[in-house]
Formats: sequence, C-alpha cells, structure tokens
Amino acid sequence: MKPFMDKDFLLTTETAKALYHGHAASMPIVDYHCHVSPKEIYEDRRFENITQVWLGGDHYKWRIMRSNGVDEHYITGGASDREKFQKFAEALPKAIGNPMYHWCHLELQRYFGYYGILNGETAEEVWNLTKEKLAEDSMGVRGLIAQSNVAFIGTTDDPIDSLEWHEKLAEDPAMKTTVAPSFRPDKALNIDKAGWREYIETLSSVSGIAIDGIDPLKEALGKRIEYFDAHGCRASDHGLDYVVCRPADRETVDGIVKKGLAGQSVSMEETEILKTDLLIFCAQEYYRLGWVMQLHYNCLRNPNSAMFRRLGPDTGFDVIGPSNCTENLAKLLDALNEKNALPRTILYSLDAGDNEMLDTVLGAFQGPDVPGKIQHGSAWWFNDNKQGMIDQMTSLANLSLLGNFVGMLTDSRSFLSYTRHEYFRRILCQLIGQWVENGEYPNDEKTLSEIVEGICYNNAKRYFNLK
Repeated sequence: MKPFMDKDFLLTTETAKALYHGHAASMPIVDYHCHVSPKEIYEDRRFENITQVWLGGDHYKWRIMRSNGVDEHYITGGASDREKFQKFAEALPKAIGNPMYHWCHLELQRYFGYYGILNGETAEEVWNLTKEKLAEDSMGVRGLIAQSNVAFIGTTDDPIDSLEWHEKLAEDPAMKTTVAPSFRPDKALNIDKAGWREYIETLSSVSGIAIDGIDPLKEALGKRIEYFDAHGCRASDHGLDYVVCRPADRETVDGIVKKGLAGQSVSMEETEILKTDLLIFCAQEYYRLGWVMQLHYNCLRNPNSAMFRRLGPDTGFDVIGPSNCTENLAKLLDALNEKNALPRTILYSLDAGDNEMLDTVLGAFQGPDVPGKIQHGSAWWFNDNKQGMIDQMTSLANLSLLGNFVGMLTDSRSFLSYTRHEYFRRILCQLIGQWVENGEYPNDEKTLSEIVEGICYNNAKRYFNLK
C-alpha cells in the first residue's frame, strides 16, 4: 500500500516519477486564467486565518458543505470563521474521490508543512497551525505567489475596469510576477440579462462615447480593448451559455441595440444576432492585436431560484448546461477564418462529452501563426478532477497534438490554488509515463522532457507571447 500523498503521489511508474521530479515539478507557472484580485496582489493582502484564504468565495468548498447538509449560516452566513472551518473539516473526509480532498491536503503540505489528515477531530490543530503560519512575513499574497513559482497571472476584468491596480503592479519593481488583465465583455453582449441597459450607460461614460446604436457600441468596446492592450492584456475571455452564430446585416443589429436601449424586450433570436455580431467584432480586434480569445460555454447558471434570490449569482449553484454546439462553433470559427481574422483561440466546454468534438474542430482550423493555434482548454470547472484531466488529455492526444497543449490554469479566486498545477502535472506525467512503460512511446528522455516542460510552461509562454 502506498503512503497517503507522499512525494510520489499519483506517480506509479519509474518513468512518471522521473518526468515529474526531473522536469515538471520545477517549471514556472503560467496561470493564464483566474479570478484573483489584482488589488489584493498589489496591497499584499494578509489573511488572519485559514477560513479567509480557503472558504471566502470558494464555490467548490461551499458545494461540499451543502452536500453534507451544512446550514448556509456556516457557509455564506454570519457564523464565525472558526465555526465555518469546523463545518468544512467535518465534511471533507466524505469527499473521497473528489479532487477537493487532494487539493486541500496539497495546500496544507506545501504552504503550511502539515502532513496529517484534516477532519473534525484535527480541525483545532490545523486551525492553530495555519493561523500561526499565516502570520509569517512570507505568507502574504505576494509571498504565496513567489513561493509558488508563478511567472504570469492573467486576471479576469470587465471592460469598464480602470485597471488601476494593474498599473500599480506594473510600476512596482518589487513585483517579479507579471500580472496582466484579461478582457471579459460578457455584460456588453448579454442584452437578454437584467441590467444590460444600465451597463451600456456605464460603458458609454467610461469610454466617452455616446452609445445609441451598434456602431458606437463597437467603437466603445474597441476603445476599451485598446486601453486593455496598453495595460499589457494578452487574452480575452467570454463566458457563453452556449455558442452562437447567427449573423445578420448591420441594420438588423442596430435595431436590436436600439430596442435594448429603449428598455424593450428582445427575443432569443435577436439576442443571438447581437451576441454573434459583437463576438465577431471583438475577435477581429483580438486578432489585430495578437491576443488569445478564450471561449467558455455550456454552463446553466442559477437554476436554484430560491438561492439565487437569496445569494445572487456566482455562489455555487451553476450546473453543466445543454451541449450540441458543434455546428455553431464551426460556423463561428469559419466566419472569422473567412475574414482572415481568426485569433489564437482556446475552447472550453463544461460538458466533458464535447472532448472529442472539440479535438476534431481544432484540426479543421489550425494555422501557421503558432503551433496549436486552436486549443482545447484544460478540463474546466466540474471536469478539473483526476479522471476529467485524463479524459481531456487522452482525447487531445488521440485526435490532435498533446505536445502543443498549453496546459493547466487555476480558474480560482484563491491564492493557494497554485497546487492545482502540481496536481495536473502529476497526472500528466503519470499518463505519459504509462504510455512509455507500455511500449506505446519510446523512452526518449530528450523528447519526453521537451513535451512535459512544454505542456507545463513553455507552450503557454510562447502562446501568450510572454517574455
């Protein structure tokens, strides 16, 4: 029996161990998509206790607690930090097979030097140990980033954001990690969502452009794209309920914008027309500036109406949504390709059943710009577990070129989540190592090291044009 989460955790072959310890483990991290706060990075936020750094805003942990029957008072409510941690510690032992069990213990090992087991009985010990450790100078946000060997962080930012904290970070010689904004224009496209008209008014104010139709709306977005580019932006990110591609002429699109600005309701067809038009416009701008476009789709958001009314969006109640986006996805990429304006693009579906589809779409639209121009993004959200990562990488290997994969991201709001890169790297090395041990790939250390180091760091560095 192997020890629990020792140095060879998830590594069962000699090849896997050699690849991980000799190559993957030491590579810097490119966390090209996450939701951490640039303000907290600049201010080097300190955490008083493990609850603040672990449970604040972590939907994964909240879902585990809810699944264990924990009252919302101890999750997002007014319970003390110590009480909330206790409830989580009591629920965690039941998370056998859940990546959260591994992530939590990796974080306790790497950042706090705790190699025991977290449960209800050890919660007090862990609470005291982590509280003492968090008081050390090296455990501020900047220290956590530095000791995690993070070279690049791509935050997620709204077009109306001032990017003041990115400016401050860029001017700070003590900050060795590059922190860049990523352009997330969802609110400008979501004419079907509450608050769209008010958002457009704010965008108008921020951009200095009076928005009364589709042309000034594009002008305003274009101006903000230029502003982001001047602040080091290298990527956009679009969160789509599903992939749309319903082109229409300018007069039709302009009429839809005017309807929305007048407070009139728009149909699903009209919504899809506007989203298509703005998505194509933005993608052309990304291509011109050399950005990467990321498309996340297939999330059914806020299905629990009672909890949505109580807590609002992004509180841990979203689910995997309907799929069948193949035709629209291909049409969207084709429309951009026809304009010679298809940017480097990363595709993420929340439905793991789309793996093979995505990996065939890649092959239809690759180009000479960069190896792996169109990417199948790492196993996302509900899929970033051990089996989900294996399935995603196996499909990519079967149908495309795994060696050009840009690897893992945290997609997290926590500054301790960089261990997810370690988790991914161990799974990667185990997968490749097993193929070598099975005689399915030669035991060529030079080539294997290039593949592993590429997926862990070098491919993303090249893909995102990092120095």
